Amino acid sequence: KSTTVNLIERLYEPISGEVLIDGRNIKEYDIESLRNLIGYVQQEPVLFNRTIRDNLIFGREDVIKELGDVETLMKEACADAYAKEFIEMKQEKYDYVVGIKGGKLSGGQKQRLAIARAILCKPKILILDEATSALDNKSEKEVQAALDHISEKSVTTVIIAHRLSTIKNADVIYALKGGKVHEKGTHKELLEKNGYYASLVKSQLAQDELEDRDRKSVV
Repeated sequence: KSTTVNLIERLYEPISGEVLIDGRNIKEYDIESLRNLIGYVQQEPVLFNRTIRDNLIFGREDVIKELGDVETLMKEACADAYAKEFIEMKQEKYDYVVGIKGGKLSGGQKQRLAIARAILCKPKILILDEATSALDNKSEKEVQAALDHISEKSVTTVIIAHRLSTIKNADVIYALKGGKVHEKGTHKELLEKNGYYASLVKSQLAQDELEDRDRKSVV
């Protein structure tokens, strides 16, 4: 799955076959322009011991300035990522220093900042690589709400996930098995097939139910 993402970003070149964007071979795109069209959110966001503002715009200052006013774009991205509310509750707001590896923020807050950073430059393709898998249930729901909101905009979203709740609203789902596409369709279509994808859903529902019971017994 991650190799597929690396092919889209042109970190790897295919030795056979083609990667097409809008019907055009990805090799025909200027590599810098291509990567400026892609936003990427990984499982564990990398944040520096700097301000929220620095973490959002670091390394992309020139690209952002070409799009408009930096402060306006930054606040719009944070609003879309549902990060603006918790940022503006802090006394320093965008000048708040997040700590080493973002240690002064919760997991959900860090991930929403990473999403804001990814969409700040108005990407046409947004890649989410297990973006919610390291979060607790509450944080996952907060981040998922932000992702659902962003997916409604004019951006193609590529989601890699084991948590099926993350992908059930996707237009097309590819279920991979042994490194190959085993099934393809919408969530509803794949459930109706009652095949590999449906078995994964049932397995995960059973696991979730077991975890809920364990939590209740601990309480």
